[in-house]
Amino acid sequence: MSAVFDHSEPGTASATVERLRLAWRRGRIGQFRTAALLCLLALALVVGVALVPEVFPITSLMVPLLLGSLVLNPRQLPWFVGWIVVMAAITLALQEERTGRLVAAGVIELLMAAIVLATAFRRGRLGVAGNTGESMFVDLRDRLLNQGGIPDLPAGWHVEAALHSASGTPFAGDFLVATILDDDTRLEVVVVDVSGKGDAAGTRALLLSGAFGGMLGALAPEDFLGAANDYLMRQGWDEGFATAVHLSLDLRSGAFQVRSAGHPPAVQRHAGSGRWAVLPSAGPVLGLLDRADFEVACGALDHGDAVLLYTDGMVERPRRDIEMGLDRMLGQAETLLHGSFVGSADRLVEALGSRDDDRAMVVVHRR
Repeated sequence: MSAVFDHSEPGTASATVERLRLAWRRGRIGQFRTAALLCLLALALVVGVALVPEVFPITSLMVPLLLGSLVLNPRQLPWFVGWIVVMAAITLALQEERTGRLVAAGVIELLMAAIVLATAFRRGRLGVAGNTGESMFVDLRDRLLNQGGIPDLPAGWHVEAALHSASGTPFAGDFLVATILDDDTRLEVVVVDVSGKGDAAGTRALLLSGAFGGMLGALAPEDFLGAANDYLMRQGWDEGFATAVHLSLDLRSGAFQVRSAGHPPAVQRHAGSGRWAVLPSAGPVLGLLDRADFEVACGALDHGDAVLLYTDGMVERPRRDIEMGLDRMLGQAETLLHGSFVGSADRLVEALGSRDDDRAMVVVHRR
């Protein structure tokens, strides 16, 4: 049996390849057009400096130089910087009187060109223009934050999450991933603390959040931490370890399972007695041992009960034992969560923990 492909029809493999080729050519033409326009702008400024020096100072060449650093790709930028240097040299040569101020302006122009050129060589490792690279990084950041969003829950449940970075930016070594499975009847939440903090740990957190998000929705609760540990072991990072706490909650009955890997224990508040109980799950830090077992703590949330998942930044401070930090957190939680759980995660993160460490908090409440 044979198949005949009509290459003239849109949607065939040949047509798809042709569209990609045309798009690539249009992109290359667009990049060339941008570089040409910037070169013409620099040339026009040289003419302006030569003819009307009182209107166009020599430093006006910094405008196309900085524009080029933003929009040109790393392959074009070194040639464009060379063009700007040539234009600056021509401008100086055309001046009738070379004062010290004029020479200083030329030196500043050359210094700016050297800085832009050094930046171009650094960007060459990424292979995209400056604004494109920043857009890619922002997109990754937004994906990390979106994965940490809490999905819509059935009536009777309230879940909040808060994350504060030590560096004050959205990039942190702490992150969380959450999803609902089994026809909206099971909530899976994992809170992770990657080694390091702030921006330094942000790249590892970005990678792990994507991997953990895929595993969280594909594996049984008892298999998740083991798979996460195997994944980290395969990375071979020098600082390739992380702690995590994983909650699997049945939204119909309130039954839950908690497993942790070198992480501060989850805590449960019993609405009937008003007491807090530490959920004694345990396991080794992820990424240190080839094979690891993770103990499970089981329980159930009745109406009014709550579970807190958090990172060590909430309970650890220099020269203070973690047990003291846990006691302080539970005391503050009893006060801050009294009456209403709305905004509870943010209130707890603002009131507790070290400002020099990443802090994350998840509050799960059954109304």
